[in-house]
Amino acid sequence: MSSNEIVFDKSFALPPGQVEEVAPGVRRLLCDNPSPFTWKGTVSYILGRGNVAIVDPGPDDPRHVAALLDAVRGETVTHILITHTHRDHSPAAAAVKAATGAPTFAEGPHRPSRPIEIGEAPRLDASADTDFSPDHVLADGDTITAGGFSVETVTTPGHTANHVAFALRGTGILLSGDHVMAWATSVVAPPDGAMSDYMDSLRKLARRDEALYLPGHGGAVRDAQTFVVQYIRHREGREASILGRLRKGAADIPTLVRAIYIGLDPRLVGAAGLSVLAHLEDMVRRGVVATEGPPSVTGTYRLAD
Repeated sequence: MSSNEIVFDKSFALPPGQVEEVAPGVRRLLCDNPSPFTWKGTVSYILGRGNVAIVDPGPDDPRHVAALLDAVRGETVTHILITHTHRDHSPAAAAVKAATGAPTFAEGPHRPSRPIEIGEAPRLDASADTDFSPDHVLADGDTITAGGFSVETVTTPGHTANHVAFALRGTGILLSGDHVMAWATSVVAPPDGAMSDYMDSLRKLARRDEALYLPGHGGAVRDAQTFVVQYIRHREGREASILGRLRKGAADIPTLVRAIYIGLDPRLVGAAGLSVLAHLEDMVRRGVVATEGPPSVTGTYRLAD
């Protein structure tokens, strides 16, 4: 195995709609919304017993909302926590709030990670939930008591500008949303996402001590600190591959994708191109790579002089 290869764990057999206790006081429930970007679907979490918090209630899917509400029947939902505002994570908050009266907590409404260029729009299947606005805005380090846990907000921008993780203090558990997942790397797609922010957030998590991550898709990330280092090395390796191809001459993004992503699922070619764009934006900002005008999906890139 090369030093920048991630050891993925795809052992996730939870059926949609079935409630499972994944850690003491933490239950999870899978939405039946599989796709190349969500894998088997979005995972919602329930914190505590009696007075509970719901984390990432998922897409606007009445079946999943009904399953969530059934899972907490006889309990009181006190908080709805949102890691980020992609359409597979936050839209169901409205229905859960209407049914329970619980307020919503998030970093803020959806916004791009950088100014929008002419002709740009949010992309990919898991695009922006622009209808969501939290009742309570969370900042880095904010702590709330929810579901019997002391829940610390850890801002982790990169996948989206408003992405956060939730650390359950005293447990060694971090709910990592889409920032770190066991089954695949996270999509970083401009203008929603920014690679410089994403790498800073990975390094931030690497300095923390949580050993178990519970992500928004797929199963738990165990030995999380080692895994985060693998994530960092993978992205550094991707940047090195881009630079290696540019040493042979200027190239556009489709050329870079063909050179770097061998055997890629055709459904993911667009996402791969946006990931390469995210790396290129970061490298142009740092003066490593040059292009004419602002970095774009249609641009041609070369090594900076």
